[in-house]
Amino acid sequence: MKSMKKINTNPISGMQELLPEAQATFNKLKDLISETYRHHGYLNIETPVIDRCEILLAKAGGDTEKQIYKVVKTAETAEMADQALRFDHTVPLARYVVEHESDLKFPFKVSQIGRNYRGERAQKGRFREFYQCDVDVIGRGELPIYYDADVILTLLDTFDKFELGTPVVARVSNRKILTGMLEGLNLQEKATDIYSIIDHCEKVSAEKTEAAFDEIGLTADEKDKLLNFMKLHGDYEKVIEGLIKLGIDNVTMRAGIDELGVVLKLVEAGGHGDAIRADMRIVRGLDYYTGTVFEFNLPEYPGAGSVCGGGRYENLAGYFTDLSLPGVGGSIGLTRLFYVLAENKLVKSQTEKPVDVAIIPITDNELNYALKVASLIRTGGETATVVASGKKLGDKMKYAAAVAKKGIVLGEAEVASGKYRVKEFN
Repeated sequence: MKSMKKINTNPISGMQELLPEAQATFNKLKDLISETYRHHGYLNIETPVIDRCEILLAKAGGDTEKQIYKVVKTAETAEMADQALRFDHTVPLARYVVEHESDLKFPFKVSQIGRNYRGERAQKGRFREFYQCDVDVIGRGELPIYYDADVILTLLDTFDKFELGTPVVARVSNRKILTGMLEGLNLQEKATDIYSIIDHCEKVSAEKTEAAFDEIGLTADEKDKLLNFMKLHGDYEKVIEGLIKLGIDNVTMRAGIDELGVVLKLVEAGGHGDAIRADMRIVRGLDYYTGTVFEFNLPEYPGAGSVCGGGRYENLAGYFTDLSLPGVGGSIGLTRLFYVLAENKLVKSQTEKPVDVAIIPITDNELNYALKVASLIRTGGETATVVASGKKLGDKMKYAAAVAKKGIVLGEAEVASGKYRVKEFN
């Protein structure tokens, strides 16, 4: 009979909580990500979950300040709270690199895997507490464009390890292309609004996108050029032809086009040419991106949205230091990705039993010997658990078979002789 709850024990809305089998599957994906990052030469670090608000909001943009969880000690100090839970790994990484700059080797290739927090409205597949798995490369003074491709290749290799059975496509652009276009149209003052509209264009109807352009006061010609810009995606050469037809040409735009071409060719050379596309709809919402930007999607599952994203940031650490520390990075939102994969049955459940050997003493008199046997088994490299309860032997065996691959029953004879048999469970 199910017990009656005395209080509400449901997890807080937007927090993921998994049963052991699902948690084992989640952990396997996390371990695959960590191992792939390591194989590509990324060193792992951890930054504090709590940081100062002035750090976290240095270059946040958008609604981030409304979404961060501030940390307060008392209700009286709530309005003066100067600490918060991190909402991503990138801003804390910028602080970390500034703090430890003299002890690091550059380019600094680094990975971070951990929980982040955003006070967004909880909805299907969107979480307030979530794991992000980041790879970043930070340069001192300069950072070759090669590393933009290195990050994308690392993330594509990671998705290969998942063996999803469905293709993953990296959609890549460069913020300089749109920046140059806005310069040519004299729309720099409306850049933030335009970035946001394009960033959300695939989540709303074409009519709403046009209406959004109208609301910020674009002329018919400006709106027409931006709508044509957003239609450019697919083969790089065709995208470039489309950009030329827009009739806008300046140094910023040409720099973005050249960088995009270099990145696409490097990813192709790295063995992932079939998985990459040029796409002018990719701009990314956060203000700190300055060059390459990318998102990964599952084309056969359009409702899944983006499963990975990132880009180049030249000036993020400029809020903390006079040093030039350009960087590029990407992130897999593992909590959301796991939800998407599970919903679409794209991830294999981890059904293997968690314990190698269950040791079953018939009575409490055999407990001491059971502990010695368990220790011996663990020393040999296998996992072991002792089943201690007042239940009948049959019930103990049933429990042991549910959690372990093998079992050892210990009675008076086994203790006296020091010998026992190992039973394989089906």
